[in-house]
Amino acid sequence: MKLYAAPLNFRGIAEEFGVPTTFDPALHDAARAATDRFADQRIDARGIPLVTIDPPGSRDLDQAVALEPGPAGVGYRVYYAIADVAAFIEPGSDLEAESLKRGQTIYLPDEPARLHPEELSEGSASLLPEVDRPAVLWSIDLDEAGEILNFSLNRALVRSRARLDYEGVHQDLLAGTLHPAITLLPEVGKLRQDSALRRAAVNLRIPAQRVEALEDGRYELVIEPRHEIMDYNSEISLLTGMCAGQLMVDKGVGILRTLRPATTESVAEFRTEALALGYHFSEDMPVGEFLATVDATDARGMAIMREAQKLLRGSGYDQVENGDSEVHAGIGGYYAHVTAPLRRLVDRFATEVCLALCQEQEVPEWVMERAGEVVSSMRRTSQLANSVDRACLDLAEATVLAPWLGHNFEAVVLRTDLGKDQARIFLSDPPVLANCLGHPKQATTTKVSLIRADTEERATVFAWPAD
Repeated sequence: MKLYAAPLNFRGIAEEFGVPTTFDPALHDAARAATDRFADQRIDARGIPLVTIDPPGSRDLDQAVALEPGPAGVGYRVYYAIADVAAFIEPGSDLEAESLKRGQTIYLPDEPARLHPEELSEGSASLLPEVDRPAVLWSIDLDEAGEILNFSLNRALVRSRARLDYEGVHQDLLAGTLHPAITLLPEVGKLRQDSALRRAAVNLRIPAQRVEALEDGRYELVIEPRHEIMDYNSEISLLTGMCAGQLMVDKGVGILRTLRPATTESVAEFRTEALALGYHFSEDMPVGEFLATVDATDARGMAIMREAQKLLRGSGYDQVENGDSEVHAGIGGYYAHVTAPLRRLVDRFATEVCLALCQEQEVPEWVMERAGEVVSSMRRTSQLANSVDRACLDLAEATVLAPWLGHNFEAVVLRTDLGKDQARIFLSDPPVLANCLGHPKQATTTKVSLIRADTEERATVFAWPAD
């Protein structure tokens, strides 16, 4: 069932949540005039055949990757170049102040609310193809099992060979024609997935549900396919973040991304939902091991991955202090955000910490002075981004479902709360997770009625039994 909406205007959501979608002209001028303030500190790494892999049409390119056999042909070497945003933003400047306020890029369906002016995020700081760019280059050596042996970090001058997108790389993988820079990516990606299972990590692999603009001005609810290459590419980012996190903990300074383990009660509730959807999930099976068996590309798998998000609630950012650091339960180790500085504030500051530690230098004073403010900004804007994303999806769902008011849908009952006389349901066509009035039997398939699709309140409600 294709669900379309008449032309939607998300401006009201941006205004409601106070999301700035434009920049003062003076900030555009400052971004346009900014130059590389670390130009004399860079190694020349333009000989490394790096490529970027992003969604189609992306221009804010944070990362470029290349893989090769390790020294003496043993294991693997991963090169991961990250846009050096700090090179263009002077401490104490208006550009810095604006980024501290914004925290991160927030993606509205009709326009992004960028962290930085596009002159930087899609221009001089972006790792666009076939142009020289300042970057922070991670060189990570892995053993035959994909475990970390050692790594280094330097400011570098790099040159991406190609801007690839996920669909194209997926087709190249199927055809056996991957770009030479990433021929080893599937091999290394699988080894890192095995490493994640050994760490009891929880990898959600959530297909993105988004609102896509059509040429005629309407919008469509889209479930993006989750290709294997996306997961392999994500493993490189996770690998780099783990190197950064462990380095910070070993040296006693930095900003970690943290997540507490799921509670016994939440895992039990999730297991019930998995069984309702027809999966075998025994009580002695770790969550990460179970999720690795789920095909996230079909409707049931998407539902499982989305419901598993509740196991990873409570993520945050914390400064490393007094040797008492918290791991990221979803990663199964210490972890830091360092791979998306064009889109997240904290990555710029965390990267500066890692550069200093790798060079056995003092962390720059401007980084330490702002660390608390960076953590506060990330906490605040992460909540904001989640709220905006949910509001946009709620508006789109209510709009596209409105013509189907009174229509009956087939739903799987994930769980039922008799006390509240409501249930959690999953519709496979269209793929929607929703609440339902009534108390249908848990772990059954039943008919429900759409009784409300309110675009003003951005609310969609189903009821059981169906009319």
